[in-house]
Amino acid sequence: MNTRPTIHDVAAMAGVSVATVSKAVNGRYGIAPATIARVMAAVDELGYESSLVASSMRSRRTGVIGVLVADFEPFSSEVLKGVGTAIRTLAPDYDLLAYSGAHHGGNDGWERRSLSRLSGTLIDGAILVTPSVITTSASIPVVSVDPHTGRTDLPSVEADSRGGAVQAVEHLIALGHRRIGFLAGRGDLRSASLREAGYAQALRSAGIARDPALTRDGEFEMGTARRAAQSLLTDPNPPTAVFAANDLSAIAVLRTALDLGLRVPDDLSVVGFDDIPEAAREQPPLTTVQQPMQQLGTVATTMLFAQLTDRPLTTTEVQLPTRLVVRDTTAPPPPLSTK
Repeated sequence: MNTRPTIHDVAAMAGVSVATVSKAVNGRYGIAPATIARVMAAVDELGYESSLVASSMRSRRTGVIGVLVADFEPFSSEVLKGVGTAIRTLAPDYDLLAYSGAHHGGNDGWERRSLSRLSGTLIDGAILVTPSVITTSASIPVVSVDPHTGRTDLPSVEADSRGGAVQAVEHLIALGHRRIGFLAGRGDLRSASLREAGYAQALRSAGIARDPALTRDGEFEMGTARRAAQSLLTDPNPPTAVFAANDLSAIAVLRTALDLGLRVPDDLSVVGFDDIPEAAREQPPLTTVQQPMQQLGTVATTMLFAQLTDRPLTTTEVQLPTRLVVRDTTAPPPPLSTK
């Protein structure tokens, strides 16, 4: 006789309690995303279907929006704040599920894996933050924020990375700097490539030949950026200023300069990109290009709810402006270093 799988079977396979299974399949609070994924994998494998899950699948409404990120770092955290603000305004009855899926066996394709686990039973729609996979077969509406390869067949929103980089470097040039270093970001991100293009454009427009010896890879990551900054600042002919492709890299430059006995901005000027909360708290406070990270989240949420309510999108590609925020890490170069 065929017996239908029970909640006890799911609990045994997933290695959790029956109460945890109940919370996971019904989308309740207090369950770690990894546990939810393990429970739902067991649900799928066993073919278990509770009445509430069945009802959710029939109605295609869970009352939850998912924000899928590769990692919870400063940029994605600020985007999440914007999503939360928009949900409170647009649909206060909705809940927000923040989910990091890249830890499941590497970064490649984490979006597809995460969407397959969550869509249909746990979330009504998804916002993907810096996704590497930009085409999906998800059965729910999806919006991407700062996609790796740029504009895609998904609705997307991003900031003006190239224009912001031009502003940063033009600011340093206006102060008198000519030997300007660059800490590049991740090579797989279009926004990082655009910031490098903006750096090169500003130098070219000012008639300054780009020196390849002044570029290092910071990878948007503090440890890598510290090593890159050490190499750059100890070069026999170091820069008088550095533009870093994100604020974490710029903060790495500030701390490396301090270790080397350099004074910022007297000996070295530094400009970052993002304007994460830590930028204003650094000593000295960091001059940076502000991209509207929370607004990226609110715009993405607005686009998502338009799809959920079957309203046409006025555009599927949104680019938000960036602006330079001048603080205390930039000044004219030392007189003997003016070139």
